[in-house]
Amino acid sequence: MAIDVMSRPHQLIASDRVEGTAVRRPNGDMIGHIERLMIDKISGKVSYAVLSFGGFLGIGANLLPLPWGRLSYSTRFEAYELDIDDGELKSAPSFRADKDFDWGDRSKEEELHRYYGTPPYWGGF
Repeated sequence: MAIDVMSRPHQLIASDRVEGTAVRRPNGDMIGHIERLMIDKISGKVSYAVLSFGGFLGIGANLLPLPWGRLSYSTRFEAYELDIDDGELKSAPSFRADKDFDWGDRSKEEELHRYYGTPPYWGGF
C-alpha cells in the first residue's frame, strides 16, 4: 500500500513556494513579500530572506535582507510574521531593487545582525 506523503502536513516547504509569500506584522498589517532566499552554500541552511516593500508593482521597491531567524510563520495569516515598526523598517539596512546587496562583504552582514540583535549564521559576536 502506497502512502501519499503529499497529503500529510510536514515542516518542509519548497523555496519557490516561499518566494512571493506575504510578510505581515503580528496584528496582520501587510509589510511586503519575500523576494528571495539566501542560502549558505556550505551548510545548506537559509541565512536570509530578502523582503520587498514599498514601490508600485515592483518599481521603486526597497529590498531588506532579514536574518532568517527574525521571521516566524503564522498559520493564522498564512504569511511570515515580522515584528517591526515603521521607524525600524525605514532605518534598517536595505538596498534598492535595481542594485544588489554586497553578499561578499562580511562587514555588511555583521551590520545586519547587529541591527536585528541576532547572532550571525556563521557564529561570532
